[in-house]
Amino acid sequence: MTVLSPTLAWTEALHTGDARMDDTHQEFIGMLNELMVTPAQDQLPLYRRFLLHTVEHFAQEERWMLATGFAADNCHASHHATILETMRAVETHVQAGDTEIIQRLAEALAEWFPGHAASMDAGLALHMKNTGFDPVTETLADPASLRPVVMSGCGSVSCSS
Repeated sequence: MTVLSPTLAWTEALHTGDARMDDTHQEFIGMLNELMVTPAQDQLPLYRRFLLHTVEHFAQEERWMLATGFAADNCHASHHATILETMRAVETHVQAGDTEIIQRLAEALAEWFPGHAASMDAGLALHMKNTGFDPVTETLADPASLRPVVMSGCGSVSCSS
């Protein structure tokens, strides 16, 4: 009998301060949890949907970053690119016979995500609030108030998460 891994619970610690971002994060966690409790032989179709969701999740945040003054090559976006590169390689490994790779990746993402959300994503949410950015309409209340200098940081205190 296969012992399935524990799931990642949505807690107050995962709230970023932005409702739209939190909704996307809850969807991400729900899909991640579904993967972690699904038997390996049934994971690939779920994984493909999870990957598509994650691509859009990260693209959404990166649109917000660019709209609020981040440089295109900021470290938050670089973290996203690294995660997606890893995620895209998984299907090849599954097809080569590694039936446990989706489970291992899901567990690694469950470990990684809380730190990312608490640092980079919460920092982005605060920055959006401070610049008057509306993530629903993806517009700035006063575009003229945005400083012309682009940020290259993560939107958080450090780029270590």
